[in-house]
Amino acid sequence: MKINPNKLWITVITLGWLFDFLFWKKVPGVNFAIFVTLCLVGAFYLLLSDGLRPNRYSLLLLPLFGFFAVITFLRAEPMTTFLAYTFTIFSMSVLAVTYLSGRWIQYAVTDYLGKILNLVGSMVARPLIFIGEVRKAQVESGITPPKRNVWPILRGVVIALPIVAIFASLLASADVVFSQKLADFVELFNLEKLPEYIFRLIYILVIGYALAGAVLHASTQSTDEKLVGDDKPLIPPFLGFVESAIVLGSVVALFTVFVVIQFQYFFGGETNIHIDGYTYSEYARKGFGELVAVAFFALLMLLTLSAVTKRETESQRRAFSGLGVALVFLVLVMLVSAYQRLVLYEAAYGFSRLRTYTHVFLIWIGLLLVATIVLEILRRERNFALAAVIASFGFAMSLPILNVDAFIVRQNIQRELRAGKNADVVDLDTQYFLNLSDDAVPALVSALQTSALPASVKDKVAASLACIRYERRPGTSDASWQWFHLSRFTADKSLASVKKTLDGYKIHYNDWPITVTTPEGEQFSCSTYYYD
Repeated sequence: MKINPNKLWITVITLGWLFDFLFWKKVPGVNFAIFVTLCLVGAFYLLLSDGLRPNRYSLLLLPLFGFFAVITFLRAEPMTTFLAYTFTIFSMSVLAVTYLSGRWIQYAVTDYLGKILNLVGSMVARPLIFIGEVRKAQVESGITPPKRNVWPILRGVVIALPIVAIFASLLASADVVFSQKLADFVELFNLEKLPEYIFRLIYILVIGYALAGAVLHASTQSTDEKLVGDDKPLIPPFLGFVESAIVLGSVVALFTVFVVIQFQYFFGGETNIHIDGYTYSEYARKGFGELVAVAFFALLMLLTLSAVTKRETESQRRAFSGLGVALVFLVLVMLVSAYQRLVLYEAAYGFSRLRTYTHVFLIWIGLLLVATIVLEILRRERNFALAAVIASFGFAMSLPILNVDAFIVRQNIQRELRAGKNADVVDLDTQYFLNLSDDAVPALVSALQTSALPASVKDKVAASLACIRYERRPGTSDASWQWFHLSRFTADKSLASVKKTLDGYKIHYNDWPITVTTPEGEQFSCSTYYYD
C-alpha cells in the first residue's frame, strides 16, 4: 500500500464533483477534454507523490491522449468525434494498465483484452480491497482510528444558523444584488430538488470510486512481469503442418484464379465499365463489400493458422511463411481493386461520409497487411497486435486531420467545377451538405466567396448555407462555457461573414418541407437525406 488514503479520496471525490460541474445539464464540448485532462493530472499527482514513476514507454501514450482529447472539441463530424472519445479513453486505459512496465508495445491481442478486463475489475473491487488494507495496516501498527464526536458540530450549527440568518436578511435589505444571490442560494435547498441532489451525489461518489480503482490498479497491477504466451503459448499448436498447408494452398490457388480472371476488371478503369451490361454505378459498387470482407476474413484465417499450426522444421516454417506471404499479397491486390472501384464511384457520384471513411480505411488496412507480411517473414507474429493498434490509431487520427465534412464539400464542388468546364448545367448535390456538421460550414463559406465559382453553383451553396443558418437560429442551443466547441465557434464566425449575402435568400418556414428562395427566384429544399 503506497498511495496515501487521504490524498486518494480527496482527489477522486474532487474529480467526481468536477464531472458534475462540467457535465450536469451541459452538452459535450470542451468539458470532456478538461475533465479527462484533470483525471490524468490527478492520477499522476497521486502516483508521483508516492514515488511511483511511469515507464518511459508508457509516456508515449500522452501525445496520443492529448491529440484525441483536443479533437473532441475541435471537430464535430460524428465518426471523427466518436473515435476521438474512444481513443482518448483507450489511451488512458492502456496507460493505467502499463504505467509501471511500459510493455504495451509488446502486448499480444490477448494481453490487451485481459489487461483491460482486469482494469475494469479493479475499478469495481480494488477500492474496497484498499480500504481493508488500510484498516489492517492501522491495526498492525497499533493506531486506533480517532473517534469523531459530531455533537459539538451540530450544536455549533444550531447556534450559528439564526445569527447568520439575521445578518443575511439585513445585508439583503441593504443590497439588491446580494438579495438576489441569497435568494438563488436558498433555492438550492428546495426540497423538490432533493431527488436530483441525491442522484448527483450518488454518481459523484461512483465516479470517484471508479477513478480510485483505476489509480490503485496503476500503482499495484501495472508491472506486467509476465505476458500471455511468454513461457508457453496460450493455445499450444495442435494442427499439423500438412493440414494447414492444404488450407492455405487451396485459398491461395482460389485467390490466384480470381485475380487472373478478373484482372481486366480490376484495372481496366472506365473502359470496362459497360462490359457484360454493367452500368457505371454497378461496376463501381458491385463486389466492393465482398472484397473487403474477403480481406478481413483471410487475415483472420492466416493469424489463426499461424497460432495453431505445428512447424517442426525450418523447411516447414519457410513453406508456411511463403504461403502466408502469397495469401496476403493476393489480398492486397484485391484491396487495390476495391480501392479503384471506390475511386470510380466517387468520381461518378461524389463523396459521402461512408465513402470517405472507407477510402481512408482501405489505406490503413493495406498498410496493416504489408506489416503482416513483414512480421511473418521476420517471425515476429506476436507484434501483430502492435501493428493493429498503430493502424487503428492511424485511421482514427487521419479523419480529423482530413476534416471529413470539409473534405466532402471541397471535393464535391471541385468535381462539379471540372464537369462544368464542358457543360452548361452543373448538378451539384448541395442538399447533401445539409446533413454535414459544423465542420463543413467554413468550407462552404470559402467556396461561396470564391470568385471563380459559377453563378449556378454559387446559388446552390448559398441556399445550403441559408438553410443551415436557419437551423442554427439564436435560442436553439446552450451557451455555457463548458459547452464551448471550436467547430461551432468557427461555423458561427463563418456564417456571420456572409450575412449580407445570405439575407437575400428567403426561408419559407411556414410550409413543409421548408424551402429557400434565391434572389433570382429559384427554390431549393431545406430537407435532408442520406446516401452511402
